[in-house]
Amino acid sequence: MARKERYLVGLDVGTSKVSAIVGEMMDDGTLDIIGIGLADSKGIRRGVVNNVDSAAEAIKRALDEAELTAGVEIDTVHLALSGAHVKAFNSRGVVAVAGRSREITREDVKRAIDAARAVALPAGREILHVLPQDFVVDDQDGVAVPVGMTGSRLEVNVHVVTGSSSSMQNMVACVNRAGVEVGETVLEQLAASEAVLTPDEKELGVAVVDIGGGTTDFAVFERGSLWHTGVVAVGGDHFTNDIAVGLRMPIPEAEKLKRRSGCALTSLVPEDETMEVASIAGRRARLMPRRVVSEILQPRAEEICHLLWDEIRKAGFEKSLHSGMVLTGGGSMLEGMAEIAEQIFDLPVRRGEPEGVGGLADHVNSPAFGTSVGLVMYAHHHFQRVPERVGAGVIGRFGGRLRTMFKEFF
Repeated sequence: MARKERYLVGLDVGTSKVSAIVGEMMDDGTLDIIGIGLADSKGIRRGVVNNVDSAAEAIKRALDEAELTAGVEIDTVHLALSGAHVKAFNSRGVVAVAGRSREITREDVKRAIDAARAVALPAGREILHVLPQDFVVDDQDGVAVPVGMTGSRLEVNVHVVTGSSSSMQNMVACVNRAGVEVGETVLEQLAASEAVLTPDEKELGVAVVDIGGGTTDFAVFERGSLWHTGVVAVGGDHFTNDIAVGLRMPIPEAEKLKRRSGCALTSLVPEDETMEVASIAGRRARLMPRRVVSEILQPRAEEICHLLWDEIRKAGFEKSLHSGMVLTGGGSMLEGMAEIAEQIFDLPVRRGEPEGVGGLADHVNSPAFGTSVGLVMYAHHHFQRVPERVGAGVIGRFGGRLRTMFKEFF
């Protein structure tokens, strides 16, 4: 393996921050984090570019910092995509098994997956991932790996993730303007799941919830596969705006106050605890009870949870989450967020932090790095695979139990 090929870079371009993570594949098969770059995000709103120059500049700052800390030059990144423009649905493909022996081969599996992804898409939409869930051989369902089995009919259930062609191309263009190429585009929730979920959780049934600045993205896993993805158009920035309006203070100061004293569950805040609150236009700071901020934040936290639960119930997965929910993303770091989610969902809820990496692991041991570290882990697991084409619209890779058997397909 060439020295240059040892390095993998994950780039997460969010509404509030841009993070770049550099990973190095070690000779023993492990992955070490060797570089971290952070920058305030500009020109991005809810996962969509609204100012190409500002977005490209923010991306370049994060990549420059990552290059400096890692001591390597970055020329290709794995890019996370998210936002309301991302839509997904489940599809099924059916083929007759070829060959006289009726033994299922990799070619039969590939034909079945091609049949499942051959769906008519609205104009301006492009497939981002085609993720196999399970197979049916004749009347036997729930088959994980059908190769080598005998049958006359092969069916596959897949999860198809699509995005707006223009939104994806604009994001890729911003990365290109920052001086690097996009080697692969990956759904944000899929990347985060690599870093914060365990195989047991995916098998039993779990929802990973990524609370970002502009949106809350979620994905439901069951039986080791991805079955549903969605987006709620409320995120961490809404908490900040609520504080700024409710306490009449500048947004930058409201963000600091949220991180310093914010709590999403009022009952967790002592009644006698106070805090200093900045004022507008140079007026003197005020001393206020900390519960005032919590009373502002709790309704917004409840709104996110109820909107999320409505989406999960609408999709029919409310009884599938036997492992509960895992919260990640910067918004999940708000004190009391996991506790209020546990109350509303009546499910086990935990914060998800990246696991399974070495090197600077202590520096990325935060839900805020769930997606960016997950991108590097995703790339590490799929390193041998060749994208169908570079840029927006790269076809997704197999996940979970199917990785090893079918890696050569994509």
